Amino acid sequence: MSRGKFIAFEGGEGMGKSTQARLLQSSLAERGIEAVLTREPGGTPGAEAIREMLLHPPGEGWGAEAEALLFAAARADHVHRLIGPSLGAGKWVICDRFVDSSRAYQGYAGELGDEKVRALHEIGSRGLLPDLTIVIGADSEEVGKRLRARDGDNSDAIGGRDEEYHTSVNAAFDAFAQAEPVRFARVEGTGSVEEVQARVMTAVSALIGSTGQ
Repeated sequence: MSRGKFIAFEGGEGMGKSTQARLLQSSLAERGIEAVLTREPGGTPGAEAIREMLLHPPGEGWGAEAEALLFAAARADHVHRLIGPSLGAGKWVICDRFVDSSRAYQGYAGELGDEKVRALHEIGSRGLLPDLTIVIGADSEEVGKRLRARDGDNSDAIGGRDEEYHTSVNAAFDAFAQAEPVRFARVEGTGSVEEVQARVMTAVSALIGSTGQ
């Protein structure tokens, strides 16, 4: 049995990653491709418990170092218990965020540094990378509008950070996509859900074609 394909959706807050991940799973099912839909942080009971700690932290919250360690711990469990076994069973995996989020949020915007985030990922998840990482992007003004529409006054600990932080996050994702054009595909996030979905399917078409389906 051949190994499944691994696709991650990345981008800043409010870009519709979760919606597009669900739509991709449905589109693959129509083509006879079984895909597991998951998210980060989360995806397993242990990782979901860490997710709650990250998004609703006790006291004054986490510093960049502690936050990166928690994300790495959640990801290690996720890879060991869900992502790795699913890929080994020939299933595709669609993940709403993966290691590049840690690189952008803690490494870049949090100023921890890319090397440290990658080192944690190597230790915890053996350096696993997606076959394709889809970055859904838009300009800073559009991102701000989407965040306000989505969260109002009820943002979580990460989504509620200031505009400068989120601008840095989006810049990081764009830089990653430019630096690694083979692994990344940047998809414009403006327009209707259906328009964005069409762009996503174009980005995924090469992987689908490689399976002969």
